[in-house]
Amino acid sequence: MTQPAPPTLADVQAAADRLAGVAVRTPLLRAHALETALGAKRIYLKPECLQRTGSFKFRGALNALVQLTDEERARGVLAFSSGNHAQGVAAAAHMLGIGATIVMPEDAPSLKIERTKGWGAEVVQYDRYSQSRDIVASELLNKTGAVLIPPYDYGPVIAGQGTAALEVVQDLKALSDAPKKIDAIMLPCGGGGLSAGSALVFEQAFPKADFYVVEPKAYDDAGRTLAQGSLQEADLSNKSLCDALLTKSLGRLNLAILQRYAKGGLAVSDKQALQAVAYAFSELKLVVEPGGAVALAALLSGQVELRKKSAIIYLSGGNMDIDMLLRASMAL
Repeated sequence: MTQPAPPTLADVQAAADRLAGVAVRTPLLRAHALETALGAKRIYLKPECLQRTGSFKFRGALNALVQLTDEERARGVLAFSSGNHAQGVAAAAHMLGIGATIVMPEDAPSLKIERTKGWGAEVVQYDRYSQSRDIVASELLNKTGAVLIPPYDYGPVIAGQGTAALEVVQDLKALSDAPKKIDAIMLPCGGGGLSAGSALVFEQAFPKADFYVVEPKAYDDAGRTLAQGSLQEADLSNKSLCDALLTKSLGRLNLAILQRYAKGGLAVSDKQALQAVAYAFSELKLVVEPGGAVALAALLSGQVELRKKSAIIYLSGGNMDIDMLLRASMAL
């Protein structure tokens, strides 16, 4: 089969029109405490933890589902996810009156499983360490005839995720004291849908910015891919608290976009991610899950020098239970 072409900036702009008034226009927050601590000129946060369903994933899911034909809607949709794409698809399907089946690993956070079910989706669980997610999903697709909504390597999803970056650019332009340039942009990265969709916008708005994808150390395949120039894979037997980012590799559509714009990848430990979760809660007054906090973790651990510079940092999701928050408080 011919590999589809990556989405374009025009696709992101069209997605923004579809999502207007439905997806939350999350604020652009200035992080004064971080600026002081790091000697930075400006640090802006994009808190997608405040998005509907608690993560940016709702954007891409809704953009994909609203484009389905009546015949496709009647067949229902199927997605596989550790939780955030699951909730995004389940919520979007509920709003549109579409049946949804979600394949989720057994060790996904219970909060994410229950909230996915709460939107009316059927959840099918599997053991990620002994079963193939792709095989489980394929068997269900053959049985149900549902339409697959991939979590990241899919044009409508990538374009939908990029709408967050459009908001960033628009909000910066509206500020009277905005910096003349953005020096660094840092985003959490699993399969690369958010990174690639955002890159489509930022490569036009901030062509000279250092754009970094940030991952858990046990799943640093995107960083290795960008460094080596060929698709690298993660060892799926590795474990990490950053469940939202545990993908085997970058999506190929995403790679095609990131190769032309991203400076490289950064990686953080689970402890550093937990420390960032605690910092976000105590200093920024935001609830951010470990996977959603990795870009902040890379910044707090000194991986990017921002003295007298300006940066944009994404907080991509906030779906975690109180036990994880308590665990994060112990990591400080």
